[in-house]
Amino acid sequence: MNPHNTRPLRYAILAWAAGLSVYAICLVALAPATLIDAGLQHAGGGRLRLAQAAGSLWSGTGQLEIRDAAGLRSVGRSLTWRARPASLLRGKLGFEVTLSQAGTPFSVELSTSGVEVTRADFVLPAALLGMAAPRLAVIGPTGELRVRIEHLLLSRTSVSGKGVIEWLDAGSTLTPVSPLGNYELRVSGSGGQVDATLHTLDGPLHLEGAGSGGSGPPAFVATARVDAPYQLQLAPFLRLIAVERKDGAFEFQFGQSPAAGRTRL
Repeated sequence: MNPHNTRPLRYAILAWAAGLSVYAICLVALAPATLIDAGLQHAGGGRLRLAQAAGSLWSGTGQLEIRDAAGLRSVGRSLTWRARPASLLRGKLGFEVTLSQAGTPFSVELSTSGVEVTRADFVLPAALLGMAAPRLAVIGPTGELRVRIEHLLLSRTSVSGKGVIEWLDAGSTLTPVSPLGNYELRVSGSGGQVDATLHTLDGPLHLEGAGSGGSGPPAFVATARVDAPYQLQLAPFLRLIAVERKDGAFEFQFGQSPAAGRTRL
């Protein structure tokens, strides 16, 4: 085939691709920011929403709210976003997102594969723990949760990636000992399986645990030990949410139905 004869076809394809990209950019630029709120509520089963949304899909601001299952309590953080037009050339809709005014921007991309988050680092209030595990709401968690995500891909059927959640200056409104310590939860996912390990960084209350989740309910078991000088102060507090073992340790279970000698949270 004469290469000169293929030039008009190549030009037509390039023109079509350019026109499609311009059309997609126009849609993103004109679509209202309230569409994000609708998408979050659908994806999060009503537990996520973008309140006070202003702007468009191209760029805007709002208040990201995370709610408990009953919708009675919520944690909010300011959110800003700006579209990355170059991502459209890869068949994705990419954004630069900043959570809270002092946060570090990170990448979020939407595609037919799911939602992809890269290099995220932000802080949330520890009260969020009471929404994730309702019985923890009773103790009034205090402190901050620092979330660091290296890479995370969420789809309808699988989760892949890894990240770290640190509970910094951890405490409770029910105990005079504050802070209780600093703790680290490492999470990794592949396919439909998510694994997590909990470690103590420092503090008088030592927490260690591990768990996993897949198609069924997640299962996570943690053990708490207290330094001797703090046992009289912390033991009554731990008995509210855990079962004391003969060796003086306390055991928690999150998720599945409790086994003998365990408390479900």
